[in-house]
Amino acid sequence: MKEPTPKKLKSGNWNVLLRLGGENISITRSTKEECKREAREIKTEYLNGKRQKISTDAKQMTLREVQERYVEKYKTALSPSTVRSYTIYYQQRFKDYQQKKLPDINFQEMINNELEDKSQKTVKNAWGLVRPALEEVKYPVPEVKLAAVPVNEIPFLQPEEIKPFCAAVKGRSYEIPALLELHGLRLSEVRGLDWKNVDLINDTITIKESRVRGINGDVNKNTNKNQTSSRTIPIMIPQLHDALTAVENKTGLVAKIGANTLLDDVKRSCKRANITEVTNHGLRHSFASLCFYLKIQDRQIQEWGGWKDKAILHKIYIRLTAKGQSEAKESFTNFFQNADEKANASPTNQ
Repeated sequence: MKEPTPKKLKSGNWNVLLRLGGENISITRSTKEECKREAREIKTEYLNGKRQKISTDAKQMTLREVQERYVEKYKTALSPSTVRSYTIYYQQRFKDYQQKKLPDINFQEMINNELEDKSQKTVKNAWGLVRPALEEVKYPVPEVKLAAVPVNEIPFLQPEEIKPFCAAVKGRSYEIPALLELHGLRLSEVRGLDWKNVDLINDTITIKESRVRGINGDVNKNTNKNQTSSRTIPIMIPQLHDALTAVENKTGLVAKIGANTLLDDVKRSCKRANITEVTNHGLRHSFASLCFYLKIQDRQIQEWGGWKDKAILHKIYIRLTAKGQSEAKESFTNFFQNADEKANASPTNQ
């Protein structure tokens, strides 16, 4: 199969027209070499049977249109927060390409340009909508290279910082939601907790609902993230029991506070107590790490925190405390010291 020669356009770009299986494919790129390279890749895919025939409908659609179509079709199956995120993606990401028709887009170039002023994670998340949107209209998804997303460890409270934190939030308007997060609740679970699910006689909290941000504001969800997220946990921090008991009007939502407001309040409390500055999610990490430090069984930690996967619990949430690392180092060193002492105390062979 002969390789067509790209032609230079008046705009300065280069164009090549491929005809594969009765389908005309126009490729326009900024350089002749880019044109030739993409033409070769498309022909190779076609010859290997990996390239599907693009429907006329898909070829006429813009990037914005395919994403909107995808979100509209699946919006009832997706969580409100996911719909909100997806909407932000096609409104604010890949802006220079949204109104272009799919065959006119160099997707790797699109990603590279976005990476110039956006983080790797932001671009990866935005591509996470583009890919299924293309698949939905049966448009061949190009193989693109995404920058590796760095793993940023979320700061968490060391065991010796837990009590100072509790003292710092005591009596504050955000005391209850902060202590609920320190019990392992997700922020959405804290904001969706209703008084009808708080049992102060048996000291338990039942997690059934959550409250997330949707396109038009907060939305209540009657179902949780997964089956293990719906759970009943004991109230283990006496201060939380006292704070809940002191509330006079025990109807409706327990924590009537915005997500951003709570985040700012938690950070201020950490600064005031001169301890590690954590986020709302950092308190959930603190809960998991404290449980691990107290040698609570994995299965119990999973049930309290609503983690379905033990591997995720260990990989992401359970973190070695500074004190735990110090004790481990001391134990390791003591092994050799004790061995030397025993050797020196042994009678010398005559």
